[in-house]
Amino acid sequence: MDCLEGLKLLDDNSIDCCVTSPPYWGLRDYGVEKQLGLEDTPEEYVENIVKVFSEVKRVLKEDGTLWLNLGDSYSGSGKGRNPDGTVHVSSLIAKQGTSAGTVMGNVKSGIVPNGLKPKDLVGIPWRVAFALQSDGWYLRQDIIWAKPNPMPESVKDRCTKSHEYIFLLTKSAQYYYDNEAIRETAKNANKTISLGEKSFSKRQAKGVGVEPSGNGKSDNYTVKEYRNKRSVWTVATKPFKGAHFAVFPPALIEPCILAGCREGGIVLDPFMGSGTTGLVAKQQNKNYIGFEMNSKYCDIANKRISEHHEQLKIVGD
Repeated sequence: MDCLEGLKLLDDNSIDCCVTSPPYWGLRDYGVEKQLGLEDTPEEYVENIVKVFSEVKRVLKEDGTLWLNLGDSYSGSGKGRNPDGTVHVSSLIAKQGTSAGTVMGNVKSGIVPNGLKPKDLVGIPWRVAFALQSDGWYLRQDIIWAKPNPMPESVKDRCTKSHEYIFLLTKSAQYYYDNEAIRETAKNANKTISLGEKSFSKRQAKGVGVEPSGNGKSDNYTVKEYRNKRSVWTVATKPFKGAHFAVFPPALIEPCILAGCREGGIVLDPFMGSGTTGLVAKQQNKNYIGFEMNSKYCDIANKRISEHHEQLKIVGD
């Protein structure tokens, strides 16, 4: 069902964590009515996104977290096609005489939206982030999803796009976040290093990344085995044989759920798609609720998660 309709069925303060990726603006037509992403303007898209996440904020527990993945798009001109060869949605929109039109990666649009120039970066992720902040969310962090295998682009007047954003937003100033669950192995773990008395790194790192060696009177310090997870996550995109256009790599959302949801808690994905959020939640012994308008994708999600349960039964036997 439509996520706005579904969210209204949920109780206040009942969800531990939300991990999701809404349809990007002006990129694809998912073949269902009332879908997000086909709005005439970026402003209308942002307004609709805020409506959805206002309901998410209502159902989220006071100490809950929202992990929101969004990609950007470019204003452009011309007509293009999706990577799979199908007609790009902006070309279809252009034929209908509306004002929408973007380019995502190497996919070019038909029309330049009002207020933007040809080739402008629209800035959708930050427009959404600031709008949610204005709507009462705490904007805690922008995480960079660095893609070592980005989609090829033929552009020669800018760099190839190889990242997207994940925004960490919270309902309250104090919230559940298990930093130990996603800590990283330190680069020089367990090595002894020397930090001079006037070293900036010594003053900053003491008690955080290093600890004194021996009696603590020397300048020698031992690097701790683990460090706090950094805000750049390098995760390769993964192909999926199902019908869904864009699929979360499980490795991308594993840390979101590990850090943001208690054991046995409930993870929400208002745009469930092919079910990766639900799959990872179950792999981590957490519950999930997901909404998806396209029945074909619901079938794919149910099949993936059912196969996971069957694998667990085989291992258990």
